Amino acid sequence: MIASIRCAMLAFSIRQDYTMKRRTFIALPAAMAAVALAGAAEPHAMPAPIDAARFHAMRKFATTRFGRIAYAEQGQGLAALFLHGFPLNSFQWRGALERLSPWRRCIAPDFLALGYTEVAAGQDVGPDAQVAMLVALLDTLGVAQVDLVANDSGGAVAQLLLTRHPQRIRSLLLTNCDSEIDCPPAALKPVIDMAHDGTFADRWLAAWVKDKPLARSREGLGGQCYGNPANPSDEAIDCYLGPLVASQRRKDLVHAYALALERNVLAGVAGGLRNSTVPTRILWGADDTIFAPPGGHYLDGMFGNSKGLRMIAGSKLFWPEERPEIIAGEALTLWGIS
Repeated sequence: MIASIRCAMLAFSIRQDYTMKRRTFIALPAAMAAVALAGAAEPHAMPAPIDAARFHAMRKFATTRFGRIAYAEQGQGLAALFLHGFPLNSFQWRGALERLSPWRRCIAPDFLALGYTEVAAGQDVGPDAQVAMLVALLDTLGVAQVDLVANDSGGAVAQLLLTRHPQRIRSLLLTNCDSEIDCPPAALKPVIDMAHDGTFADRWLAAWVKDKPLARSREGLGGQCYGNPANPSDEAIDCYLGPLVASQRRKDLVHAYALALERNVLAGVAGGLRNSTVPTRILWGADDTIFAPPGGHYLDGMFGNSKGLRMIAGSKLFWPEERPEIIAGEALTLWGIS
């Protein structure tokens, strides 16, 4: 009898132990998933917004033969390179850097003659020199390959960089910019004419710095290039244009930048774009009056590994600054992250 009771108790104990282990086993994946999600949430939390004060504080410089190249950097890991428009600088990409730095080492340089880059004496600032400068910058920073994001004249430089150094580009996200059939766009002619006369910096840029509402007017930078009439903000105007009119040398460099765009700097790139295997996504502000929608369709059909064209309604040339969430979402998809 005692033996029977002991056997029964032993069997109950074995069943209870099995049940507890089974429950633990079933619960383990869920617990592990919760831990994984908790761990993932921390590094992917949204960084603090980048205002002008923080932008100035985070600026770095890389010394190259082209001069001291100003750049903003945020994040770590695989690198992404952001190329701004004219007459902007890396501040244009602040919203994208906030959103994408959890997944990439985001690097946004200021082009030669624009922003806070200190150009070496006698240095050319045309697109060919910009390409060479970017290669030197990446080498200085120890970056072998990048995911490239570009806008406006930065998009022209991106196409040249891709065709000349394809091994340096992992993917390309291209927004409103020059194409071989629209380079330079007709809307740039007044700027080029004033640059020839040496008056562009004073007549437009300095006037906009002095009169912010004028800068946001229909005839100003805002009306020409932004969809939201409240843009660019006062701090953005000062950040973009203030350095360009700070001295006569800076004004001369701005004029040199504009004059370098007078010729078709993309002549002959078609073959390189067709042969490219780099995954390329085209995003186009549909209301842009400087680079019209046909340019986006042309580029979509030209790239050998195009991932399609998306038209962004209600958006003009500098929409990436106004709608960084679109840049971030499309970039993550292109990079295979979401």
